[in-house]
Amino acid sequence: MASRPGMLRRSSGWLDEHVEWSRPPYRITDRPEELDLDRIHEFLRGSYWAHGVPRETVERSVRHSLNLGLFQDDRQVGFARVVSDRATFAYLADVFVLEEARGQGLGRWLVETALAHPDLQGLRRWLLATRDAHALYRKVGFTSLADPTILMTIHDPDIYLR
Repeated sequence: MASRPGMLRRSSGWLDEHVEWSRPPYRITDRPEELDLDRIHEFLRGSYWAHGVPRETVERSVRHSLNLGLFQDDRQVGFARVVSDRATFAYLADVFVLEEARGQGLGRWLVETALAHPDLQGLRRWLLATRDAHALYRKVGFTSLADPTILMTIHDPDIYLR
């Protein structure tokens, strides 16, 4: 694997290997034990896409995903979650940067880091859903669906409110 500037490899087993990117005073890590689940839950439950989400649901989603935490020193200021088989497909979800850290290109860096993660190389398809961040995602290569008729959905936007 080619090394990216600022990337440090740690540990040694498949799925036990962790990576970290650095852009002082910020860093991005995929180490699950560093995530601030209280902060992640607080943000997501107020978001338009996961409004009212229970903490148990956030915990379960994090447990079964590849997660990237964006930190300023030791304080988490951003997050991205990737649902993937790590072979053919990935869904980028729950991307956010806290208000006080916005305007510095950190959201783009977080998404670029997800796309560059060594466990997510060679995938055939990446998907995401967004209501208001199309410009950000276009900058890193996402496009609107060429043929939306090939995808289907079951969508229950009020599930967390019941």
